[in-house]
Amino acid sequence: MAIVRKASARWSGGLKDGKGAISTESGALDAYPYGFAARFEGQKGTNPEELLGAAHAGCFTMALSLILGEAKLVATEMETTAKVSLDQVEGGYAITKVELTLTARIPGADQASFQELANMAKANCPLSKVIKADISLNATLLS
Repeated sequence: MAIVRKASARWSGGLKDGKGAISTESGALDAYPYGFAARFEGQKGTNPEELLGAAHAGCFTMALSLILGEAKLVATEMETTAKVSLDQVEGGYAITKVELTLTARIPGADQASFQELANMAKANCPLSKVIKADISLNATLLS
């Protein structure tokens, strides 16, 4: 049985002067503002790339937690950031890459197994599978 989650976006006005609001079924976002200025000009509000980055960072980190557990390891701390690049390409804009950066404390893990497990999580988290952009990973194991 599929797990289905729902989010919505509302928009009024033109591209540059319009106003939007994003909501999630869980209520984590409730009519949170987004728009052209937040996406392209660094103004307050959110944007699709930032939301995708948050989702990908969360998905990857949870996937790594699962993979660590299968290897009989438990992280005491993991922090992942995702930098999502939106570039102008022929025919418009495209998300061209996602750079995941992970720092983690994992008692009992060595550098080689850590890199292998982190790369497994990068390849197998559901969001990595759906994103067609180049996804890189820089993983640091803290002692």
